[in-house]
Amino acid sequence: MAMKTKVPVREQDPKVRATNFEEVCYGYNAEEAQEEAQRCLNCKNPRCVQGCPVSINIPAFIQEVKAGKFEDAAKVIAKSSSLPAVCGRVCPQESQCEGVCVVGIKGEPVSIGKLERFVADWSRENDIDLSGNIEKNGIKVGVVGSGPSGLACAGDLAKAGYDVTIFEAFHESGGVLTYGIPEFRLPKSKVVNYEINSIKKLGVKIENNVVVGRTITIDEMFEDEGFKAVFIGSGAGLPSFMGIPGENANGVLSANEFLTRVNLMKAYIDDYDTPIRVGKRVAVVGGGNVAMDAARTALRLGADTHIVYRRSESELPARVEEVHHAKEEGIQFNLLTNPTEILVDENGNVCGMKCIKMELGEPDESGRRRPVEIPGSEFELDVDMVIMSLGTRPNPLIASTTPGLDVNRKKCIVADEDGLTSLEGIYAGGDTVTGAATVISAMGAGRTAAAAMDKYLREKYL
Repeated sequence: MAMKTKVPVREQDPKVRATNFEEVCYGYNAEEAQEEAQRCLNCKNPRCVQGCPVSINIPAFIQEVKAGKFEDAAKVIAKSSSLPAVCGRVCPQESQCEGVCVVGIKGEPVSIGKLERFVADWSRENDIDLSGNIEKNGIKVGVVGSGPSGLACAGDLAKAGYDVTIFEAFHESGGVLTYGIPEFRLPKSKVVNYEINSIKKLGVKIENNVVVGRTITIDEMFEDEGFKAVFIGSGAGLPSFMGIPGENANGVLSANEFLTRVNLMKAYIDDYDTPIRVGKRVAVVGGGNVAMDAARTALRLGADTHIVYRRSESELPARVEEVHHAKEEGIQFNLLTNPTEILVDENGNVCGMKCIKMELGEPDESGRRRPVEIPGSEFELDVDMVIMSLGTRPNPLIASTTPGLDVNRKKCIVADEDGLTSLEGIYAGGDTVTGAATVISAMGAGRTAAAAMDKYLREKYL
């Protein structure tokens, strides 16, 4: 009979980690991983696989871990995922694979994410090459963006024999993995760069500093460069704001800008010259993973940090683990609270934020109870910096430079269930289609599109 509780995971002490950017969670060692793997029931109808957006054969890889066959476990995962060390760290497993785990009915679900992370880390530490021998077919395929959807799509297409080139606007690859998720949650050189290099070993080429829509258009990729199909996985990088008074003050910025400066431009390292201003008292408006990342980053840079969120804790969209870690580290949560105005001093700088208390009313279109203002409950929060984390939307550049490419009212590219857009040979997936979502859902969209592109190209060119 399976143990009801998970094997605990070793972590940095909260008081220590709140002052550094080293990884919070240490993960399992081999003994702990094998002990946790014993809890898996190896179900005949594994609901965990159905809950995984990239359909990893979870029971199969866990059985290999249980037997101590870690390389075989890595091979099972590699059939479905190009980024296992990333997904093991940042996926919301509690709402996906672990959320439907049968063991979780009468106890805690199996720690699928931590086991995936262990296998990926073990493979990296033991320099296991899973690229194999690939017979190339000579057909050129382009991928726009080197984030999770682009990398997943490129990896699958390369395994199918295509000549794949990724075009990335930034000077470093990885998309949101590199600029959006903090080092203490997802180490860049140890994890992200290693997994990108693993995709390069499949034959994928990455061209950085290429802004598709400016440096080269989608049409030019077909007409001048000889690409036969293109996948657009350019993400959603344009931040949203509230539109309240004072939002243009010095000291108000988006979580996107804040995290990009800190992560991609290494502003958290003292000997880097990246300009970054962090207030003494910071409010982060929002309740998602990005809000937690921004708040925990500001804390590590010396700020007294508040999360301001208009719903209650049970409605927080962030991962349970991230909320738990934020509380442990000393982030203060102002829940059922909504900003109404940012106060500005005579020099144009933030000097406070007016807020109003909220209560939950009837459910809205998302199914969550709508927050309603409580009359007379206004108060001021003493802050000198405000970080807005209210979601993002796609940059319209690619759509505006690709005639005939349909977008919806939110400027997201319109694509069918296979990722096909309104133009033949052009596919899209991830945040540029759905708006901001999870890493693993973007990867799932990339894999789905890769399968559809393979079918299309084989029927037309092979």
